[in-house]
Amino acid sequence: MADEPKGPVGPVSGAAYFGNEVREWRLARGLSQREVGAPARYAQQYVAKVEAGDRMASPEFAAGCDQVFGTPRTFARLRDRCAEKGGYPDWFEPYLLLEQKASTLLDFSNSVITGLLQTKAYAHALFHKGCPTDTPDETAAKVGRRLKRRQVVECGNPPLVWVVLDEACLRRMIGTPAVMAEQTAHLIKEAESPRFTLQVLPYDSGAPSWSLSFTVMKFGDEEPDMLYQETLGAGHVTDSRKVVADASVLYDRLRADALSPAASLDMMRKVMEAWTQ
Repeated sequence: MADEPKGPVGPVSGAAYFGNEVREWRLARGLSQREVGAPARYAQQYVAKVEAGDRMASPEFAAGCDQVFGTPRTFARLRDRCAEKGGYPDWFEPYLLLEQKASTLLDFSNSVITGLLQTKAYAHALFHKGCPTDTPDETAAKVGRRLKRRQVVECGNPPLVWVVLDEACLRRMIGTPAVMAEQTAHLIKEAESPRFTLQVLPYDSGAPSWSLSFTVMKFGDEEPDMLYQETLGAGHVTDSRKVVADASVLYDRLRADALSPAASLDMMRKVMEAWTQ
């Protein structure tokens, strides 16, 4: 097949490794991408992204591969291993890959500052509190992976990142007052840079239009917008047009109730002063 793209050489990510295996099996069986995606009802475009390593396959897609290739649980197990390759939870890697390719990220943080804006000390305090049985090395590894996500906004073509922070994110003490002072100073620095637009949703704005954190990812004309949300021990990405449209409306309402970027900066400066007293 002359029009088939060449598979990746020495995949460096779990998604790329899994995608390469899917492609090799598909070509060996003489199947089209549409035929491979059919059992799990995935379109050709989705299969192409999986094979290119642009997206970590879903568990449902992996199960569909086992069905079409006649390999009981082989691709399901491979998918689980590949999702762990980067050290992130398997439910988080699908979002991580999308985050790296989005043109715009719209984040609402309701009680804890979003990972892209966390300092090392702040992230350490969160992981230490959330996973108290981890060894120091395990905690340090988790912090390192979180900080590594900053590469998204430090690359040559970073996404526009718009963050609405509930005032609770500034007031809740994570770690120590010194940790919070440093974290707030970091927020101020990023808010003054062209990489982020930050708005604070103040307590006196009343009931928020939505009370849970979420992120809307936009990709321009390349593919549909997507929504990411987390629950206990799991993360969920959806490209349902209605769900994403509803989330976008909620985000607009949150922005409307939030302070302006300039007023938000003023509040952050006052909060930082309070943490340093």
